[in-house]
Amino acid sequence: MSDVTTEVDVQALEQEGEIAADYIEGLLDIADYDGDIDMDVEGERAMVAVVGASLDELVGKRGEVLEALQELTRLAVHRQTGNRTRLMLDIGGYRERRRAELTKLGEDISAEVKQESRPKPLAPMTPFERKIVHDAVAGAGLRSESEGEEPDRYVVVYPV
Repeated sequence: MSDVTTEVDVQALEQEGEIAADYIEGLLDIADYDGDIDMDVEGERAMVAVVGASLDELVGKRGEVLEALQELTRLAVHRQTGNRTRLMLDIGGYRERRRAELTKLGEDISAEVKQESRPKPLAPMTPFERKIVHDAVAGAGLRSESEGEEPDRYVVVYPV
């Protein structure tokens, strides 16, 4: 019985990806940007990536434009499916590069906190960025918490 549920979930996620890809394709056409769109399902979310040259403007400073485009894309999917989506949008490999940077940051800060035995707050981050840091800190055997209010929410790493 669970295999049928899993298959339905994957089909629903693939449908979300297709709706998102069509939406992003329309935006790229309107803005006159070239880019290929890749779709995938990872875990429990649809992943849509725009790959190609000269996409930095669609990422923006610290990924701000990318975050806004992701929210608009999620709204477009919600409008067509009636369901909330956890769809993840990446443009020009920004999220993958950022994931590697933040994983290293989490590991480096964990080493620092272990050595100094004092909590260390980090700069404000998006929910996506905080999750990556929390995972890296947990992997290093330490504890971390998010504090503050959006958009200034940040991670604090605590010694054992």
